[in-house]
Amino acid sequence: MKIQHFGLLATLLFFTACGSDSGTTDQQAKNDAETVETEVADTLRYEQETHLKNIRQLTFGGDNAEAYFSFDNTKLVFQAANENWDAPCDQIFYMPLTGYEGQRPPMLSTGKGRTTCSYFMPGDSTILYASTHLGGEECPETPPVVSGKYVWPIYESYDIFVADLEGNIKQQLTDHPGYDAEATLSPDGSKIVFTSTRSGDLELWTVNVDGTELTQVTDELGYDGGAFFSPDGTKLIFRASRPKTEEAKATYKALLAEGVVQPTAMEIFICNVDGSDLQQITDLGGANWAPYFHPSGEKILFSTNHHVEGGRQFNIFAMNLDGTGLQQVTFDQTFDAFPMFSYDGKYLVFSSNRYNGGTRDTNVFLAEWQD
Repeated sequence: MKIQHFGLLATLLFFTACGSDSGTTDQQAKNDAETVETEVADTLRYEQETHLKNIRQLTFGGDNAEAYFSFDNTKLVFQAANENWDAPCDQIFYMPLTGYEGQRPPMLSTGKGRTTCSYFMPGDSTILYASTHLGGEECPETPPVVSGKYVWPIYESYDIFVADLEGNIKQQLTDHPGYDAEATLSPDGSKIVFTSTRSGDLELWTVNVDGTELTQVTDELGYDGGAFFSPDGTKLIFRASRPKTEEAKATYKALLAEGVVQPTAMEIFICNVDGSDLQQITDLGGANWAPYFHPSGEKILFSTNHHVEGGRQFNIFAMNLDGTGLQQVTFDQTFDAFPMFSYDGKYLVFSSNRYNGGTRDTNVFLAEWQD
């Protein structure tokens, strides 16, 4: 799930503490990927960002986020809101690793409703994503600030679909009343994890890609979401809120009944795919979210605002799975988030407000990763 208008969110947190085919062939995509390897002037990298090299900006304007690699590491699928792309609210697009500067990339969603959290399926000829379009063609209403606090919408009309790279819906994966979204795929392409309210709370569920073995993974009160599989497919990393006091629990339940959650207090959790051995691995305070495994499977990257007073800045940090070795990776003064490694571990893609001319534009950036 993408936060809309990241600069606005940072301010709110101060007060409160996821078309048509472009005709690109597989060979062209491979050539594009090879082109990315060319050395460039590293003007988009802050001096402290020692893990990043040859940063490239792939989108230019609008809100662009949650870019995820194809299995062959030659393409990215992402969500964007951009009036110039006929996307007044989030729709799903894809692009080669060289991006589409000055052009609208192919849209893979219907252009109706709102979408979130896309991900390539095995074979890279289809994607999955969540959409509200069956609940209405217009963008659903964005919820207002509640009691001075920023909230995320939990639209009950979200369901998960599979589409081809020409935008044709091939399959509807969920058809249950309530929120079904934030789906990602295991590295071997056999299993999907997603967030659903079908049990009455926002919990993680897994299902095989053929629709069998639907399994509830988490069952504690609070928002569990944004889950990803470990490189070996045995574990899940995710963000979660865990209201502790009776007042916090009552507030969470009341907001969820209104179809919203507050993302201002979240930590990172890890568990086995079946939900066993659940552990909280951050205890930093603030909003810790968008976790993703390092290719080694021994540490994670995630976005957090714990390190700045008032929570007005998000950056990407790295940390070992046991909670040790916390290290800041990115240093933009407004927003860095949604890190994902290419399957070969060579590249990191992320979203950032860096060098946007003082606007609220959030763009997708690609960097070579250096351990």
